[in-house]
Amino acid sequence: MPENRKLPHVPFTEEMKKDYTILIPNMLPVQFKLVTAIMANYGYHMEVLETEGPNIAECGLKNVHNDTCYPALLVIGQFIDALESGKYDTHKVALMITQTGGGCRASNYIHLLRKALIKSGFGYIPVISVNFSGLEKDANPGFKLTPKALIQVAYGVLLGDFIMQIHNQCRPYEVHKGDCDKAVDDLVRKISQDFAGDKFIRYKQVKMLYFLICKRFAQVELKDFGSKKKVGIVGEIYVKFSPLGNNNLEKFLLSEGTEPVLPGLLDFCLYCIYNGIIDFNLYGRNAGNAAVMQAVYRFLLDKQKDMIRVIRRDGHFRPPMEFDRVRKLSQKIISPGVKMGEGWLLPAEMVELIEEGVPNIVLTQPFGCLPNHIAGKGMIRKIRAAYPQANIVSVDYDPGASRINQENRIKLMLSAAK
Repeated sequence: MPENRKLPHVPFTEEMKKDYTILIPNMLPVQFKLVTAIMANYGYHMEVLETEGPNIAECGLKNVHNDTCYPALLVIGQFIDALESGKYDTHKVALMITQTGGGCRASNYIHLLRKALIKSGFGYIPVISVNFSGLEKDANPGFKLTPKALIQVAYGVLLGDFIMQIHNQCRPYEVHKGDCDKAVDDLVRKISQDFAGDKFIRYKQVKMLYFLICKRFAQVELKDFGSKKKVGIVGEIYVKFSPLGNNNLEKFLLSEGTEPVLPGLLDFCLYCIYNGIIDFNLYGRNAGNAAVMQAVYRFLLDKQKDMIRVIRRDGHFRPPMEFDRVRKLSQKIISPGVKMGEGWLLPAEMVELIEEGVPNIVLTQPFGCLPNHIAGKGMIRKIRAAYPQANIVSVDYDPGASRINQENRIKLMLSAAK
């Protein structure tokens, strides 16, 4: 197919909503499981793909140019691998992918995916874009996120972040291996049941679930809680969170006797929202949009403060740093106008970790991600100048990278870990 021809668009229709399965690439197992359970209440049957292994990257390389950023290669490879597995009726399947809408190449993944589907003989499969930038507006009449659904999904993300925060703190110290994962499964099942049906979950109920999460993890028997070296993980959002994207980095750090520390998905959401305010403050863009973003930002910030208060009240676990403070800390390192990809959020999260007593940091960088190399790796020297205790290693992830070399670089950092 000539490169200058527009790729055909296959819409996701109202009729498809009844019996189609929407496949989602795996990035955040806990948060995505809750979101898919919530979306089932609105008539959407979604499934998070949990496949892994070298065949995913190989499948991606067959269908995407090898100069494309690594997350796109993995996401598209995982989709094509699933469609070729024989597990699904490919005439009853749709694919869902996010678009940032900014300068990051993630905005173009959807076009790469459609091209790969045509190349593999699946050009009839609909691809749904999830974004808040107005991209592909009204292109999929069968998929609509109502304000009610958005609020419930937001609550699901908050609860997923809460579970992930407590789980990550407990897992390195569990006496009986697997107890923390069982607690996660129990909580995801319980919360999914609470959200099931036509009822609308109020925020008061969400706060009660926060206490339930703390109570459930208090039942896990722990030994020498908090005594291990803590290692933060930051970087491009997919590679930072996805076990497929970072070669199971969390498991590796656990095997090295450390406690992995990850910022939540909420931080990235607040970063994206605040960028709408920055657009107005720096460039005079859409004042109306900035006002809406300011209201949403304050709304989510208040919800994060509630989460922090509950964790402090419980007294057993470390709460995250309030995002507004994280944002302000970043300004002595980088301009808020640097917002392509993860932009100013990357050095902000590194500074947050150091300020919270986690100076040992793995900076995960996918191949081909220019914003991350500039805003992440490019800021390490400046961060070290401001925080001499910073112990940061940048690790590149791509199909040709040796896992052993990646782990050896991390081990070298751990040998100097504080």
